[in-house]
Amino acid sequence: MMGAAVVWWLALPPRGWWVLFPVGVTMFMLALAGQPLRNRLWLGGLGGVAHYALALRWLTDFNTAGYAAVVAVQALLLMLVAAVSPNEAAFRSRWSGWWLLTPAALVLLEAVQHRFPFGGFPLSAFGYSQTDGPFMAAAPLGGTLLVTALAAVAGAVVTAVIFGPRPARPASVVAVVVVLAVPAFAPTIVDDTAEGSLDVVLVQGGGPRGLRAVNTDPFDTTRRHLQAAEDITGDPDLVLLPENVVNIDGSIDGTRVDAAFAELARQLDTNIVVGITESDDQHFRNASIVWGRDGTRLGRYEKHHRVPFGEYIPMRNLIERLSEDARFIPRDAIAGEGPAVLDPSGTPRLGIVISYEVFFADRVADAVRNGGQLLLAPTNAASFVTEEVPAIEVAASRMRAREFGRTVLQAAPTGYSAVIQPDGTVSLLSGLGTNELLTATVPLHTGLTPYARMGDTPLLVLAMLALAWPAVTGLVSWRRRRQVTEVSH
Repeated sequence: MMGAAVVWWLALPPRGWWVLFPVGVTMFMLALAGQPLRNRLWLGGLGGVAHYALALRWLTDFNTAGYAAVVAVQALLLMLVAAVSPNEAAFRSRWSGWWLLTPAALVLLEAVQHRFPFGGFPLSAFGYSQTDGPFMAAAPLGGTLLVTALAAVAGAVVTAVIFGPRPARPASVVAVVVVLAVPAFAPTIVDDTAEGSLDVVLVQGGGPRGLRAVNTDPFDTTRRHLQAAEDITGDPDLVLLPENVVNIDGSIDGTRVDAAFAELARQLDTNIVVGITESDDQHFRNASIVWGRDGTRLGRYEKHHRVPFGEYIPMRNLIERLSEDARFIPRDAIAGEGPAVLDPSGTPRLGIVISYEVFFADRVADAVRNGGQLLLAPTNAASFVTEEVPAIEVAASRMRAREFGRTVLQAAPTGYSAVIQPDGTVSLLSGLGTNELLTATVPLHTGLTPYARMGDTPLLVLAMLALAWPAVTGLVSWRRRRQVTEVSH
């Protein structure tokens, strides 16, 4: 079980050894093979603590109390996966689909991670390990959950071949064919025809990493990005700056930075999208504002999905007594409202998600269903020393690009900034801490993928049916035996 925990961690970004996730599924199932329920529970919990303690260790730089809470919750969820994984009776049964139990449970685990706790905490979701693997091609059909399901089935099939009864092995061969066919089939039903293009520039001001916002001069970040933007040449249609480039007390209206970005937009004769933070004594707002070619402000999007223990403290009164780290988040963010789109002058409608929101497909679905022809993903991971969180964000942006068939522009103050094509490939990637301008001509799309239309519901239903099937067949068998007994008497 410890081996499964480690190889799953190695599969996640920034290591990204995608093949190790299905290998870990095989190891996980073999560790539980033939074990009674009590053993499966403690083995699952042990593996969960080991895996999530490794995968989320970067949270200790953020909030130690939050780290302990999230690891405990995620380990409990993996314990439940172990509980429903095949037991000794399943391995001996004639039911050829017993090996589907673990993949189905892992799909539900990932679905829960995107929704719980605190509205979801999916940064360690297994699907993000597959962005360089073949199963990524299935994302337009069923999203991250389908990608996870196919990779997990690949590992479960190996277990079926090793432990399954001989009559069940043909079904395993069929499963292999299906798993390989789904990603190959996906591109044939997804319309990837571009409908125009846009010339864009992403601004990364650079600077030191690992610094808390409360311990820095907020204008340093603004100044770096204004200076970097002075080197923009040509006639871009859009300039994107990261999240939190501007941090001010009160409203931005009429301030020097308002005037500075308005003047920059006029000088470049382009639309500029800039991340701002407006604070008062108790709360703050995290938003992106677009300045048009004439310097007027044309739109504003405020972040909906806040970061727990980053932009607000759940159960603040309790957490402040348990951890001194709460002092780094002295006020809570106000959740935004309205569709996830911006409408710059002279350009198509732009979808937008801010930072953490890129991990949640429902926010991107809102953007594309409201006409977003590409996706802006301004972010800020400058508080973290290592590349772990920036790499995970790139993986999430790649998954969203593939799921929804949209170009994704990710801009960060110290990296990673990236231009990601609709098929999930990264065409431009910045360094960490560097001052860079990423310039590209990117395609625009208006169509909706099957996943954009249907979401997670079909796969969740299939996963629940797979888990319920043994109970249904067991009940049917019990009723038949009872009827036979009654007739014989």
